[in-house]
Amino acid sequence: MGVEIERKFLLASDGWRSGADGGVRMVQGYFERTPNGPTVRVRIAGSRAFLTVKGAAKNFSRSEFEYEIPVADAEAMLREFCADRLVEKIRYHVSFSGAVWEVDEYFGGNEGLFTAELELESEDAALVFPPWLGREVTGDRRYTNGSLSINPYRNWADSVK
Repeated sequence: MGVEIERKFLLASDGWRSGADGGVRMVQGYFERTPNGPTVRVRIAGSRAFLTVKGAAKNFSRSEFEYEIPVADAEAMLREFCADRLVEKIRYHVSFSGAVWEVDEYFGGNEGLFTAELELESEDAALVFPPWLGREVTGDRRYTNGSLSINPYRNWADSVK
């Protein structure tokens, strides 16, 4: 079974840009979810596409199964199954102190939102935090991409961002 262990943060500054790669444009859509059911996502990342199933989060971990699929299939799934539950972003990779952070710059309904994630080998892995990191939002479900596909960042009141 695949397991994803990651932590997610907001950004405090754009200091990450100086170490970022060119980024990959992504569009991802989410299938309708049943209460307590898994999250099912289809993603097109550059010239590749993936179907991903994720279980419920427990601390920083959750089960994850990801399969590469043809881009044409992903495009059809986005149209047929995901309707308006879409997230558009550019994902950058930024190396800092031996770790590679994934920084997402969101567009569309989530424009203005930037997050940084780090995948870990274990939940108790030691972290060195870059100076451009802001508040941790790992446990805040509003910041999951699945939630952002339903309640985009632009709809949030400034007082809850």
